[in-house]
Amino acid sequence: MARAVRALRRAAGAAPGAAPGPGAAPGAEPGAEPGPGPGASGGPRVRFGPSPTGFLHLGGLRTALYNYIFAKKHQGTFILRVEDTDQSRVVPGAAEGIEDMLDWAGIPPDESPGRGGPAGPYVQSRRLELYGRAGAALLASGAAYRCFCSPQRLQLLRRDALRRQHTPRYDNRCRHLTPAEVAQKLSQGLDCVVRFRLEKGVEPFQDLVYGWNKHEVAEVEGDPVILKGDGFPTYHLANVVDDHYMGITHVLRGAEWLASTSKHLLLYKAFGWEPPRFGHLPLLLNKDGGKLSKRQGDIFLERFARDGFLPEALLDIVTNCGSGFTEKQMGRTLEELISQFEVGRITTHSALLDLEALPEFNRIHLTRHIENQGLRQKLVRELQGLVELVYGDQQVDPDVLEDEYVERVLLLRKGHISLLKSLVSSDYSYLWVRPLVSRQQLQTISAEADEIGKLVLGLMTRPAAALTVEELNKDLRSLQKQTRETKYSSMMQLLRLALSGCQHGPSVAEMMVTLGAEEVCGRIRRALSS
Repeated sequence: MARAVRALRRAAGAAPGAAPGPGAAPGAEPGAEPGPGPGASGGPRVRFGPSPTGFLHLGGLRTALYNYIFAKKHQGTFILRVEDTDQSRVVPGAAEGIEDMLDWAGIPPDESPGRGGPAGPYVQSRRLELYGRAGAALLASGAAYRCFCSPQRLQLLRRDALRRQHTPRYDNRCRHLTPAEVAQKLSQGLDCVVRFRLEKGVEPFQDLVYGWNKHEVAEVEGDPVILKGDGFPTYHLANVVDDHYMGITHVLRGAEWLASTSKHLLLYKAFGWEPPRFGHLPLLLNKDGGKLSKRQGDIFLERFARDGFLPEALLDIVTNCGSGFTEKQMGRTLEELISQFEVGRITTHSALLDLEALPEFNRIHLTRHIENQGLRQKLVRELQGLVELVYGDQQVDPDVLEDEYVERVLLLRKGHISLLKSLVSSDYSYLWVRPLVSRQQLQTISAEADEIGKLVLGLMTRPAAALTVEELNKDLRSLQKQTRETKYSSMMQLLRLALSGCQHGPSVAEMMVTLGAEEVCGRIRRALSS
């Protein structure tokens, strides 16, 4: 066994006397916050290992985020590893798309297929030689064996178990083959896989979230396949081997893998390696307790990015519905999430995600972006692009694309909109395109339309700096008192129509401040003269 492990270390580029991968600190208390592990950077090394079978979804984002936060909390390293050993399910471009979405979300990996790093390659299909040598090491030590059972036999075993209402499991038939029988079958060119011998009497392990656990896998499962006939490993072997040689100190993954951890610890034991510490994250479910639906792309990050949601809002909502933080509040930044995070605070309760609340989360973060001068300039450029995209064929006045005007729109609508693209909806078309309103339309609201227009034109002669929403509201009430019959509500309806062509929207005073004195006067004159 020692000889096989030394050969495996040489295959991975390690020195023969190199220490095994880092693992749990001795004597740690259940649920205690782990200190920085002995990774190459001096801090913990964690990984996110998605399969490139499609777009990154909210469940994957949450797992990646918890790993990123844990690494940054302890000055560690966050690794992206693409787990593409099931080649039949690989979607071209998906791996690159996942890394792009992590960058978009603001949680970029430190090491990855795109960035490289000292422990690469970071794509499992490019590490097949290492898995093959790992399988050979287990075969040499007797911890694994070759299985020659045909797919037809395995299917019959499954059908028979289901007929008897038993859980399907392999009957370990080939673990009893003698070396001579194995050699004979190999000489006949029979196809085979490599299976790992599950042993009874597993030791309990301390999960960072679920506490002490153990699963007697040998009593409920058949020996699992670790190397398939095509030379590709299964999840169990690939993850153990990669976590060891990538120096992973802590594994934070979904709770669906909790029952498999005892199996993985048996593999670590067979290799003679010290395992990392494990923490399993509770499930992320819909608010009704059902599984998150991937139908119509409802939970894919590309959809949220396309619809204009900010990544900060997604990070906020997927952590707000869960646990692990000293405070539970809306509007937390990534920096606040990192500072508040404690793995010992993660509970075993499923996290219920209410996506109907996402617009409110986004409103809070969009407001913060507008208030920040640097981020606001990015929003100005983005909104200018949206205006040209939506209204470009309607002869948009170049003045409405000026930075100063667009910035004024953002500041006045701050806190009122959940999505930036709302500002190019029909409700806000008046901001970018002059409405077509006739004098007759205004007179149906008030016969004093001409008098009201003259009063407002006189009001607009004041310096532009004096145009504030508060002052205009006061002045408009004073103007209404100068009319003979028109009520204040009717005067506001008339002015709103003249300025926007709409019956609803922001206050008339805000419209006037946003448009500016010159534009307000121009719109009123055009309406009264048409």
